[in-house]
Amino acid sequence: MTIEDSQSESQPPTPAARLVFCRRYRRELPGLDAPPLPGPAGQDLFDNVSATAWREWQQLQTMLINEHHLSLVDREARAYLSEQMRRFLAGEETDRPAGYTPPRHPPPDSNPAS
Repeated sequence: MTIEDSQSESQPPTPAARLVFCRRYRRELPGLDAPPLPGPAGQDLFDNVSATAWREWQQLQTMLINEHHLSLVDREARAYLSEQMRRFLAGEETDRPAGYTPPRHPPPDSNPAS
């Protein structure tokens, strides 16, 4: 046994990323670590949305809340955000803050360059 063998045996293996077929990007990408919401809606997101798409939604959601001065205690604001989330994660057009220009980069790649 070499030093490298004993070191690799003492460290627990890192789990492989859980892959999902992402609803937004329509390809297999690393999924979320846990459902982001309770109940069936959270399970649906866990099963069908990549971690990247969810992170991007959270960024857009923050911009929409700030731009429109939304209060999450307001039922209409929550309904608006739910609809925007549905549209965003389905790859449909969503509202954007005034003057917003999305970054120009390709969607995430599930197979990074080796």
